[in-house]
Amino acid sequence: AGRGARPVHLLLLLGLLHAGPGGEGRKGWRRRGPAVRERGEAAAAAAESFPLDFTAVEGNMDSFMAQIKSLAQSLYPCSAQALPHDLRLHLLHNASVTCNDGSPAGYYLKESKGSRRWLLFLEGGWYCFNRENCDTRYDTMRRLMSSREWPATRVGTGILSSQPEENPHWWNANMVFIPYCSSDVWSGASSKSEKNEYAFMGALIIQEVIKELVGKGLSTAKVLLLAGSSAGGTGVLLNVDRVAEQLEEMGYQGIQVRGLADSGWFLDNKQYRRTDCIDTITCAPTEAIRRGIRYWNGIVPERCKLQFKEGEEWNCFFGYKIYPTLRCPVFVVQWLFDEAQLTVDNVHLTGQPVQEGQWLYIQNLGRELRNTLKDVTASFAPACLSHEIITRNHWTDIQVKGTSLPRALHCWDRSLHESNKNGKAPLKGCPIHLIDSCPWPHCNPSCPTIRDQFTGQEMNVIQFLMHMGFDVQKMAQQQGLEPSKLLGMLSSGN
Repeated sequence: AGRGARPVHLLLLLGLLHAGPGGEGRKGWRRRGPAVRERGEAAAAAAESFPLDFTAVEGNMDSFMAQIKSLAQSLYPCSAQALPHDLRLHLLHNASVTCNDGSPAGYYLKESKGSRRWLLFLEGGWYCFNRENCDTRYDTMRRLMSSREWPATRVGTGILSSQPEENPHWWNANMVFIPYCSSDVWSGASSKSEKNEYAFMGALIIQEVIKELVGKGLSTAKVLLLAGSSAGGTGVLLNVDRVAEQLEEMGYQGIQVRGLADSGWFLDNKQYRRTDCIDTITCAPTEAIRRGIRYWNGIVPERCKLQFKEGEEWNCFFGYKIYPTLRCPVFVVQWLFDEAQLTVDNVHLTGQPVQEGQWLYIQNLGRELRNTLKDVTASFAPACLSHEIITRNHWTDIQVKGTSLPRALHCWDRSLHESNKNGKAPLKGCPIHLIDSCPWPHCNPSCPTIRDQFTGQEMNVIQFLMHMGFDVQKMAQQQGLEPSKLLGMLSSGN
């Protein structure tokens, strides 16, 4: 899809199938490149480099970005596309830290020599919790269990993009993408053996990547943002404090460790229809994690573990339970109507109008999720039916109350920078607690576009709600409104 297009979702299976921030800088900088020779042709031929340290711009970012692009174009008359934007694969030197099948784990890295900001991204992709469903996963999704067929490079998208237009505030950071090949929500600490057919080493993979990156420049970092989507988002909550402790123990107390959890804030709620725990999709989340922790030898942060009885560590996989125990600042991004949550809750939107019970369940899910986020200092929760956002190349389009996600993350950066200096409250005009208050899926007009599964036609909010069995007359009556007034409000996203 082109960068200008809106993301397209199809109503399929669980409803929607997907198609497919802050490099801040100093207001002034020193040129640290080689001295320019002042002799004739030598001066013209001499290569100059301008590594910029983007750590604390607090002025107008648009104006600043325009200056940077102008500078870049004058230095590099060739197209910016010619510059290397790929992240390169590095398999771990420590071969004992592996993927599920015993192949070495690894990470993709794109260094940015002038920056002291590091973004480490944990990939998502569900999990497996017994031999049978891990065997099925290995047959059908092998790249999530083995490194043997990983490509040598990856292109960063969304918050991993090196393009300022796509990633306005983090484009200049050192980018690290850690592929998910442990199937354990980044929590496992058990190796492959005669007894264990598979290794589950998610927590150890993160620790080993940190060790290797210290030798590649992380030791001089100012900020490390541990980000992740879906199972990777839950992985952020489980590992962010451990990463901070690891760096402190290695003698790097000056690095500010933060978390960004995208689509990993799940609820341990009652399913719409209870089903037996047969496979990953039908198993209630609490039961799947209960079984998983034992199978993976999963570890959870000590501070959270102490809140619960022995054998109840599964509670720490649920955001609203672990968040109050975390020491590192964490920004939570969560669609109010998350597709993965609806899947494990057995609400399957097949393209047919939903039953009234399903519709009420979906609305209630939004309310429950909104309630769990009320005390989360930094959050972004649009009222959309979707899953994952921060690595989508259209992630800048979604807004809550007029603020985009990259902007909210930039405000969060600034608020942490300010509070480190003098304990100020969040900055005026720079909101970081953004939760939609409208009650239905896609009542936010900036939600990703939806297409009808059968006709391929784009649907507006009203068409989508009608498609889901939304009764305008009944809902208007409940709200004490004229039906035409309610339709007008829906059209404008109010």
